[in-house]
Amino acid sequence: MSLTPAGLIRFLSSVHPYDSLESGVLADLAPQFEVLDFPSQSQIYQLQDPLMGLYLVYSGEVEVLDENGMAVSILGPRNSFGERGLIRDGLAVTSARATEDCLLLLLPKEGFFSLMAAQRSVARFFDRRRPEPAQYSGLTTTRAADFMAKDPVTCSTGLTCQSAAQLMRQHHISCLCVTEDAGLQGILTTRDLTEKLLAEGLPFSTPVSKVMTQAPITLPPSALGSDVLHAMMEHHIGHVPITQGKEIVGIVTQTDLTRFQAVNSAELVSRVARASSASEMALATAEIPQLLVQLVAAGNRHEVVTRLITDIADAATRRLLTLAEEALGAPPVPYLWLACGSQGRQEQTGVSDQDNCLILDDRYAADHEAYFKALADFVCDGLNTCGYVFCPGDMMASNPRWRQRLSVWRGYFEGWIRKPGPEAQMLASVMFDLRPIGGDKSLFEGLQAEVLALAGANSIFTAHMASNALKHTPPLGLLRGFATIRSGEHRNTLDLKHNGVVPVTDLARIYALQTGITAANTRARLEAGAELGAISPSGAQDLLDAYDLIQQTRLEHQATLVRRGEAPDNYLSPSSLSDFERSHLRDAFVVVKTMQSALGHGKGMLS
Repeated sequence: MSLTPAGLIRFLSSVHPYDSLESGVLADLAPQFEVLDFPSQSQIYQLQDPLMGLYLVYSGEVEVLDENGMAVSILGPRNSFGERGLIRDGLAVTSARATEDCLLLLLPKEGFFSLMAAQRSVARFFDRRRPEPAQYSGLTTTRAADFMAKDPVTCSTGLTCQSAAQLMRQHHISCLCVTEDAGLQGILTTRDLTEKLLAEGLPFSTPVSKVMTQAPITLPPSALGSDVLHAMMEHHIGHVPITQGKEIVGIVTQTDLTRFQAVNSAELVSRVARASSASEMALATAEIPQLLVQLVAAGNRHEVVTRLITDIADAATRRLLTLAEEALGAPPVPYLWLACGSQGRQEQTGVSDQDNCLILDDRYAADHEAYFKALADFVCDGLNTCGYVFCPGDMMASNPRWRQRLSVWRGYFEGWIRKPGPEAQMLASVMFDLRPIGGDKSLFEGLQAEVLALAGANSIFTAHMASNALKHTPPLGLLRGFATIRSGEHRNTLDLKHNGVVPVTDLARIYALQTGITAANTRARLEAGAELGAISPSGAQDLLDAYDLIQQTRLEHQATLVRRGEAPDNYLSPSSLSDFERSHLRDAFVVVKTMQSALGHGKGMLS
């Protein structure tokens, strides 16, 4: 494909930092760019290759990989790459390949350095984008609120596309957030304008509502940078609006993420999201134990490690849902796939089974059963292939009991709350950790609000749930020792899951029920419980510290097993710990036991 000089200038004038150049400078610069075609899956350059210059994506998609072959980012039109190597020593510090047919513009390195020397705005831009290696690890601990563009430019649904384009040019941005009544309705990007307006020959007076991407993927300000990158890679998008409730508070673009890297988890998410079968997906998920080792060795906190690992399970579930729909056709009525258990709480480790369910729209009819049975079996079988083994208790969407209409689910929860017998307590404990994964999320939003209100208003139910939460006790023995497992395969070990993590998870769930907290994550529930008065600040901090130590010990134990070539598990021998480690772990169990005792005596707080 050839570009006319005028077309090239128009394109450059829409790309930052070239849009800051005077028209004469831009006219002199444009002829220096070479136009290069790269077919899909072709290599643009390899690590340590001499770089010919700065690359700019005109069309298509490019994947940039670090020295370990891990994805740094996926770049679309108007994104540059290669400048880090040019600025450093002229050799590529990454590799790049086309994941779609690409048209690239290459500014030779002599022209690049001349432009940097002559134009301060260009030098500032590329110096700002140049990351140091240590910065990449920050993606796993940095929240979106810390690097998003705040107060994004917005427009109404009725604005014309021409006016929207002028607004983007005025603010030197590549997207607009489209709002109505203070709520986010969609997002309009430069790619939307070229592919939906210009390519289709629509009039410039077309309202943005006809061209925008409706109901875009959004994340909250508390999302990790890795969550943003994973969403971009899974859904092949370059812009993620950041919302607080229904309010748009920021935007994150691909450019914002070029200086970050999400360790190896982003690469696994990308591979899972592109897999054509469960067996292909399993090649990626098989690397999760090694990912666990790397994340723990890098000093990441447990909530970061488990979030990243859970992201892979989420991506696998959504990809399997997509593959199921491709095989079975469009669903006859809307549905929502939800995860519970550790995936629901975003707390998966190196060993996890699957716990999930399906909520079906109330328009579901008997003749739809064959479709949803096939879909549930397809996804559950696929997850099992990927290493997320079938739930021993059969709490999966493949079980008809957990594949029901919304009205039936409403009846389930109402029944458990009205008559909280032993089975009801057990089921409610699992199902109160539900988190939507794929499908129509509106099927859960109203149900969750109703159920939390019902539970919070029923003191008998919460008392029964509190009693159920005391069944898992920390492994404390006499004389400052541990109560280890007495017989069987895991004799003389501590079960760090059922006697360590689960008691804290149960306590956090009770605090959530008492105060109507919607979060499923244990740490988020404890923090919110302290804020809302379900637990005192000092009690919450003690319990958080205890939980952190138990979870970190659990992950380090699993990483040690993987390094030995063994399968990760939750059974720790106290003899493998130093005296210092044993003392602190026992102190953590004492805190948990004390909090359980306070709950058992009807005390909502520990002062």
